[in-house]
Amino acid sequence: MQRRTFLRNTSFTLGALSLANQKIFAAWLQDNPWKMKMLRDDIGIFTEKGGTIAYLLSKKGIVVVDAEFPEQSKHLIDELKKQSDKSFEMLINTHHHGDHTSGNISFKGIVKDVAAHTNSLANQKTVAIAQKTEDKQLYPNITYGDSWSYKIGKEHIKTYYFGPAHTNGDSIIHFQHANIAHMGDLMFNRRWAFIDRSAGASVKNWVTVLDKTISTFDNDTIFIFGHAFDPEKVTGNKDDLKAMQDYLSKMLDFVTKEIKSGKSKDEILKEKSIPGVTEWQGDGIERGLQATYEEVINTII
Repeated sequence: MQRRTFLRNTSFTLGALSLANQKIFAAWLQDNPWKMKMLRDDIGIFTEKGGTIAYLLSKKGIVVVDAEFPEQSKHLIDELKKQSDKSFEMLINTHHHGDHTSGNISFKGIVKDVAAHTNSLANQKTVAIAQKTEDKQLYPNITYGDSWSYKIGKEHIKTYYFGPAHTNGDSIIHFQHANIAHMGDLMFNRRWAFIDRSAGASVKNWVTVLDKTISTFDNDTIFIFGHAFDPEKVTGNKDDLKAMQDYLSKMLDFVTKEIKSGKSKDEILKEKSIPGVTEWQGDGIERGLQATYEEVINTII
């Protein structure tokens, strides 16, 4: 049964249970808030709170992509230990945001190496220093630029960096044998995207990044998304990438036209929709509009 359907029916189920059984059932939900799902070959995903995690259960060891938060990463580690007696060989971060790297600390003393793009490490350090949380970090000890490769067992892992987008340090992690690509927060599936200007984000180049991604991978590639409006849809295909690209392009065009027509920043941020964008939902449209405004205004003035 799909977890979303299961949770949707929970209220009906609880109504039919005795008070004692309700307490047992509620405790079970609290103790099992996460979901694990195998995608292809030995690769699966873990979702609980934060950005989607991918994991590889190789006969030569375990590889994890992203780490959510400390509590969630401990849940993941415990579950993976139940499924495999192999060592944790590699943890890779798609970018620096806390809902993808705060859980790194749970891997301290467990995983052999942590890898990320050079800019991702720099951003992680900058944020940790500002927030005085350096003691709660496990920083990458391996950094890379445009590309990096890692082999474990039959799986070849390759990273791609196509320039600034969601931040200036987002990389795509491709499991080549399984043909699964973790997009991190380069993909917010049907959910308004967070655009981190403080970390070098670029809406304009994000459109280009998605175009390069579509050209790089084939139609059989399974894409893992950092976030999705529907929690069941954190994986998808090129059509989803094209839809994301279209949304960003329309937002860029809309804000540009509004500025040129004389609209103020406050007027633009009051908008509740973007012309031609019908699938994107949730909270945060104003954050995207503001980031786009800040990027575009300097090119017009």
